[in-house]
Amino acid sequence: MAKKIIKLWYDKEGDYLEVAFEKKVGFFRQTKNDAVMEKVDKKGNILGFSVLHVSKLAQKPLQVSLA
Repeated sequence: MAKKIIKLWYDKEGDYLEVAFEKKVGFFRQTKNDAVMEKVDKKGNILGFSVLHVSKLAQKPLQVSLA
């Protein structure tokens, strides 16, 4: 079985987290949660997601469905 590599980037100054499942060209689109954007390719396949204001999540869990 091929290993999946997930890449994480955190910008402390911007309080921004980005998670990439695949390194492909894509774009971010909104989710039902204003703090979360999903990255998709032109076919709509999920490539990753981003979260704004990550430090505020320490108080409560974040739950979002990605398409």
